[in-house]
Amino acid sequence: MSGFNEQFLISIVIIAIGYFLKRNNLVKEKDGEAIARIVFNLTLPCLIIVTFSDIEFTSSLFYLIVIAFVYGIVNGFMAIYIFRNHTKDIKGTFAMMVPGLNIGLFAYPLVEGLFGFEGLKYFGMFDIGNAFIVFGLSYIIAGMYAGSGGMLETRSIIVKLSKSIPLQTYLIMGLLSIIGISLPNVIVTVSETISVANMPLSLLLLGLYLNFSFAKGYGMLILKFLATKYGIGLITGVACYLWLPVEDMFKFTLLIGFILPTPASVLPYAIMFGYNQRLVGTASNLTMITSFILIWIIVNIVV
Repeated sequence: MSGFNEQFLISIVIIAIGYFLKRNNLVKEKDGEAIARIVFNLTLPCLIIVTFSDIEFTSSLFYLIVIAFVYGIVNGFMAIYIFRNHTKDIKGTFAMMVPGLNIGLFAYPLVEGLFGFEGLKYFGMFDIGNAFIVFGLSYIIAGMYAGSGGMLETRSIIVKLSKSIPLQTYLIMGLLSIIGISLPNVIVTVSETISVANMPLSLLLLGLYLNFSFAKGYGMLILKFLATKYGIGLITGVACYLWLPVEDMFKFTLLIGFILPTPASVLPYAIMFGYNQRLVGTASNLTMITSFILIWIIVNIVV
């Protein structure tokens, strides 16, 4: 447990460094776009390659894909129902933010530090199902309630999924593992070298995006959103941890996975479909803070 608390403290310090750099104009928040592209298109795919290069697939790992997908679908419908009496803009804003989970940027650094590649393979499989929710369902919900703010096309959803380099890497590595083909050692070695940068870059990026300038006048709505997202997540996660007859890492993946923050993609969706960007940014930042606190509490209780 001391190892986790040490890793948790290191993560907070790196996030704080990112925030300090932004606050002192040494690095601007817009620079985070370049770092995000490096993380999602290079360091994270390299980490996936290393993690899945010698993985042995079991049925339980495939169940994680299904669970993440079904959980996202159910959450989407729950969010639409809970915010049904609000305006279309408010319903669309929060309904698109509830289903998806920030795994690649938020969970991977913590899981890598605590469980190493063993933990990453579970969260990696969980992230495959989650990717269809983030780039599919959340995008659909955002477009449905956007009014004249944007047009929803099936082709756009397919394009978003096809352009997700991490998702493509997951699928390719999974297929190679299933048919028994191993990548050349040089590719794995180079990927391993690059993947080392994923944790610090991801945490620095979280610090750059951290913002304590909150949207005013939406306090009760944001509380309702947080109660919805984390209420469902905690109840489902605890139930799975207590009663699912599976290995501990599988249960821990669900327990932590269901309370991860809102994915970074919601802000581009807000811009694309004309939603209140300040409100989306405020709610997203609060989920990062809330998830950090909840994960620290749960891990110190459970592990």
